Amino acid sequence: MSILYIIIGLIFLVLGGNWLLKAAVALSLKLDIPKIIIGMTVVSFATSAPELIVSIKSALNGATGLAVGNVIGSNIANLGLVLGITVILSSIDVEKSFYKTDWPVMMIASLMLYFFVANDKIIQFYEGVILFTMLIAFLIYLLRFQKQAVVDEMPEDDEELPLYKIVLFLAIGGLGLWGGSELLINGSVTLAKSLGVSDAIIGVTIVSVGTSVPELAASIIAVINKEKAISLGNLVGSNVFNILAVLGITAMITPVEVKPDAYSLINNDIYWMLGVSFVILPLVFFPKGMRLGWRDGIILLGAYATFIYVTIS
Repeated sequence: MSILYIIIGLIFLVLGGNWLLKAAVALSLKLDIPKIIIGMTVVSFATSAPELIVSIKSALNGATGLAVGNVIGSNIANLGLVLGITVILSSIDVEKSFYKTDWPVMMIASLMLYFFVANDKIIQFYEGVILFTMLIAFLIYLLRFQKQAVVDEMPEDDEELPLYKIVLFLAIGGLGLWGGSELLINGSVTLAKSLGVSDAIIGVTIVSVGTSVPELAASIIAVINKEKAISLGNLVGSNVFNILAVLGITAMITPVEVKPDAYSLINNDIYWMLGVSFVILPLVFFPKGMRLGWRDGIILLGAYATFIYVTIS
C-alpha cells in the first residue's frame, strides 16, 4: 500500500503542477503582469499551503517549535534541494530585478525571523503582525513596480484561458499538489518504517522535504515547459510566504515559542537557512554573470546534503 501511495502521490503532483502552471501563465496574460509576479504570489501561496496548514495545526496543538522548524527546514529545502535540482536540469538567466527586489526581500524576511526568535525564543502577536504587514507591502510593491526578473524563452507558446478555467485550474492544481504531497509523505514514512529507518532520520529527510514537494513539482514542470520565471519566482516567493505569511498568521493566532528541546533550530538550522539564502546572490554572478547553471545546482545540492548529514549526526 505504501508503494501505491507513493505512485499515486507522484501522479497527483505531476497533474497538479501542470494545472497550476497553465493557470499561472494564463493569469499572467490576462492581468498583463510579469510571470515572476504570478510565481511569487499565486503559485507560491498554493505551494506554501502545506506549510501553513502544518504550522497552524502544530501551534494550536502546542507544538509551536514544529511550526518554526517546518518553515526553516522547508526554506532550506526550497533553495538547496529544489532550486539545486531545477538549475541542474536547465539553467536560468536572471534579470536585475531579482537582486534589486526579490532576493533582498527574502533576506530581510529571513533576518527578521532570526532576530524575532534568537532574541527571546518566541514570535509574539505583534511580531506576527509586523511579518504579515511586510508581506502585504511586498505584494503591493510587486503589483505596482516589479519587472520581469527571468528571461521568458518561449512567450509565443503562452495559452490564454477564460477566467473560470484559470480559477478552476488554480484550485485543482493546488489541491493536486497538496494531496499528492500528503500521499507521497505518508507512503514514504510507512515504507521507511517498515525498512527499519529511525524516526529522527525520517523526520529530517522525508517530512522536512515533504512540505517542499509541491515547490519541487511546480518548479520542475515549469522548467520543462520553459516557464523559468514561474519556477524561480515560486521558490523565492515561497520562502518569503513561509516566513511572512505562515509564521505571521500563526503568531497572530497563538505565540510561536521555540522550546528547549528545539533549540537546535536557533543554534544550527536557522544559520543554514540564512547561509543558503545569502549564497544565491553570489551564485547568480559566478561563474557566469546573471545566470544560475548546473554548477550552481551542484553547490546548492551539496550544501543541502551537508545540512542533512550534520543534522542527522
